This record gives sequence, structure tokens and C-alpha cells, in this order.
Amino acid sequence: MVLSILVLTAPLLGQNSGWIPEMVPTDPTAAPAPWGPGEHLVYNVKLGWFGVGSGALSVEGLDDVRGNRTYRAVMAINGGFMGFSLNDRYTTWFDVQTLQSWRFVRKYGGTYTSQRHYEFYPERDMWDREDNDETGPMPTKSPFDDISFLYFIRTLPLEVGDTYTFDRYFKDTGNPVIIEVVRRDSLETEAGVFGTIVVRPSFQSEGLFSEDGEAELHFSDDERRVLVYMKVDLPLFPGGISLHLNSIQEGFPVNPDSRAKVLATQELYGLAGSPGR
Repeated sequence: MVLSILVLTAPLLGQNSGWIPEMVPTDPTAAPAPWGPGEHLVYNVKLGWFGVGSGALSVEGLDDVRGNRTYRAVMAINGGFMGFSLNDRYTTWFDVQTLQSWRFVRKYGGTYTSQRHYEFYPERDMWDREDNDETGPMPTKSPFDDISFLYFIRTLPLEVGDTYTFDRYFKDTGNPVIIEVVRRDSLETEAGVFGTIVVRPSFQSEGLFSEDGEAELHFSDDERRVLVYMKVDLPLFPGGISLHLNSIQEGFPVNPDSRAKVLATQELYGLAGSPGR
């Protein structure tokens, strides 16, 4: 059971989450991070060249999972094209202090429907799939899943030419996870013009970042490391599926030093309390 610490959640595909700094507690033991509750990134979704819908990546709040304070973060993708529809939602609960994942729920809607609910028990070296009673060994004490992985990347230096290798995916068959930092780039989206750092992630098993998907991620080349663009190949759709940043609602980090940096940036650019770049 999830004990909700903060019950206000961001509107999934809306513009303004309504969060203010006073609503988010600080924790000096939290890992330094540029995100926090209230961060809400909205995307335009394309299949190949065609706009087909919208998406969002949101830090919805803070929850307690078996005594561990976690971020609850959601990636949602909604849309349709020529009889094919998407209504997918990925939710992760990952630790405020260690950034390891404690729970992961994946729901596919639309044309293809599916649900998987995983609980992670590093103290027992196992994961448990709640929706069908499947269990398996976990190769790490600090696992991550497909979405907590996106946040974990934002804490890395990401120097061009570097390759990171981790054995931290919760299923052993997904390891090693390889992250290649391939180049710097510049992208113009509806949220503005961004200098970006281009990353190619690869998991060895199914999921958003499977080896066959040849994913490419563009993070903003600044202290925020916002996901500006994401492209993943799909077998049935030439050009794959891509997310293009439409708007940014800043969040409020839990770590006090990170909070101070974010608030200073918002004050400098006049971003506090309003969406946009």
C-alpha cells in the first residue's frame, strides 16, 4: 500500500501544476537533484512525421513505500493514428535519498492493452510482479526501472565521449545498461531553443529502451537536464515514436541546496509560478 505524503498531483497533460515551494518539504539527506514535486513537462508526440497526440513527464508528489520516502513520477503518452491508438502510462516510485526504485507500474491502453506491477525487494534480492504472482532474482541492491532511469541520467556529468555501464536494471536480463554520450546539439521546440546533450541508452531486454529500439534522448545542456526530445524506433512504424518538448512547469527540489539553485534560476529568468522555458 502507498501512504501518500503529498496528495496534490499535477494535471497530467495540463499547463500549471499549482505547486509552490512552501508545499514541498526539504530534506538535507535527499540526493542533490534538479527536479522535484511540481515539475511537469508536456510533449507533442509524433509517429514518424505525423503528430498523433501528447505526452507528459511529471513528478506528481512524494509517497511512502514500505517506510521509504519516494518520488512518484509518471510518463504518459496519449494519441492515435490510422486506427492505432496509444494510452500508455508508466509510474515509478524511486527513493529520495538513493534514487533506487521501489515500485514500477506500466499500463498500456489503446489498441494494445497490458498492465504490469512490480515491487522491488533489494533486501531479499528479488522483484515481485503483483499482477500475476511472478517473481525473479534482482541483481542489484539499488535497482532502477525504465522511468526512474530517466531521472538517474540527469544526475550524471554527461560528458561527450563518455560511456557509462551499469548493472542496475531490476531484471538481470536487462543488464548491462549502457549509456553513450554521443554529441552536443541544438533543438528548437515549442518550449524554446535548447542546447542539448545527446544520449543513447540501451537495455538488453524489452521496454522503452530495449537494444532494438535504438533510443536517442536529448537533455538540456544546463543544470536542469530537462528531457527536450526522445525518439524510440518501433518495428511497425518507420521513423518511430518521438516526444518534442512543448512546455515546462518547474518543480521544487527536496534537497535544500538544489532547491536554492532552482529558485535562483527561476528568479533570474522570471519563471517562478509559470510554465515555459
